[in-house]
Amino acid sequence: MIRIHVTSVFVDDQAKALAFYTEKLGFTKKTDVPAGEYRWLTVVSPADPDGVELLLEPAGHPAVGPFRQALVADGIPFTSFAVDDVYAEVERLKGLGVEFTQEATDMGPVVTAVLDDTCGNLIQLATMK
Repeated sequence: MIRIHVTSVFVDDQAKALAFYTEKLGFTKKTDVPAGEYRWLTVVSPADPDGVELLLEPAGHPAVGPFRQALVADGIPFTSFAVDDVYAEVERLKGLGVEFTQEATDMGPVVTAVLDDTCGNLIQLATMK
């Protein structure tokens, strides 16, 4: 059986991303290993510390910049994270200074919101009804 072990989000600055993803979003650091000029730096949900790891991957490849810029310009999230209650999470994160490009919105079977991760990405939060 195949399962997801690690997935990535491209970031402009790994230290800034680590601070945002841990201090604001509430993930915990799992792995931090030097890898040349960068780090193999992953975070996990504290609710599932042995679950899927999110790699805070350096955005140095030449194709990454134009790709991310196009997604942001069109308002398209790079990835989506599940939360128990989008409305409550938006209020919690706003209290921490997180900026949203889409407020909590009822989309029928799902409620979504989109935030700016300050590292070059839009991230969707979603709660299935």
